[in-house]
Amino acid sequence: MAMTSQTPINPPPPYTHHHSNPNHQLPSKLKLTLNPHHVTRRFSIKSSSIQRSEGSSSKSTSLPRPLTSTDLTGLPSEGSRLMRVAYQGVPGAYSESAAEKAYPSCEAVPCEQFETAFEAVERWLVDRAVLPIENSLGGSIHRNYDLLLRHRLHIVGEVKLSIRHCLLANHGVKVEDLKRVLSHPQALAQCENTLTKLGIVREAVDDTAGAAKHVALHELKDTGAVASAAAAKIYGLNLLVQDIQDYSDNVTRFLMLAREPIIPRTDRPFKTSIVFSLDEGPGMLFKALAVFAMRQINLTKIESRPLQRQALPAHTESTNGFPGSFPYLFYVDFQASMADQRAQNALSHLKEFATFLSVLGSYPEDVTI
Repeated sequence: MAMTSQTPINPPPPYTHHHSNPNHQLPSKLKLTLNPHHVTRRFSIKSSSIQRSEGSSSKSTSLPRPLTSTDLTGLPSEGSRLMRVAYQGVPGAYSESAAEKAYPSCEAVPCEQFETAFEAVERWLVDRAVLPIENSLGGSIHRNYDLLLRHRLHIVGEVKLSIRHCLLANHGVKVEDLKRVLSHPQALAQCENTLTKLGIVREAVDDTAGAAKHVALHELKDTGAVASAAAAKIYGLNLLVQDIQDYSDNVTRFLMLAREPIIPRTDRPFKTSIVFSLDEGPGMLFKALAVFAMRQINLTKIESRPLQRQALPAHTESTNGFPGSFPYLFYVDFQASMADQRAQNALSHLKEFATFLSVLGSYPEDVTI
């Protein structure tokens, strides 16, 4: 729940929803569409299986297609105890690996778009969503910052995943045969030096694993994909070159999202994420950040996004306090739990002059990387 200067600073109440119990089955087809803003051709995968030959043998793989907004009408069975975790992409995506790292025994559910994953959690179709928020080389995933404010979900954890890009192609294709390579724009940017040296034309698509599937499905001989080793295994591609990212310390941070917040604790490292807006004026941002510095609270991330009032949650009480010319929202992560009195005092101080303030989540910090 968004907080204004008239409301107390507490995590928003759990989002509850009573529902019936129709059975739900995941759709059975995969669909991939290349981004028309980056390429001159547009492809669509309609088959749910990949047929390819290796010598005299033939293998078929059937995978569920990603959920779309039209699929968000069914609900999982009440009797199912397996946690269902949404991620954006198709099987073999890095986000799927992040979901399985966050929840090792989960059923990972692919979604076509980031917003579909948010909606799947809100509508009780899945229990959690694991979505990328920033990369150590490519920076922030701005779309997910905007969706965090638009949807009533809570951050309940984070997971960091080392990203190791591989150059994939169909069997029998060599590096020198490749004229172009497909992948997500961020993946291509992270491998720019390597791909430039190889002289391969880059084409951007919606996700890395989808690029691998497209190359495999169409049995392309002059086109490769930049994706994970897991994608190579799933779609039967040959791993031509491993670790083609320009820098070895390539890490993506993912957020774990749920309908209800967790109870903050102080017995382990916690991180808290907030979003706020300020009046215009000299020193206002400095003043806002000082409430943390004076209490020895370390900030790990600050991101500014232009304020779009239509993107604010429906439960926001008022937008009259927002400046009119070019207002910003500031997303801040800091290393303290909401159970820590220092954090409570800092946000109480910030609330005195912030025009808008909301706690997005207080959750355990991932210290594995």
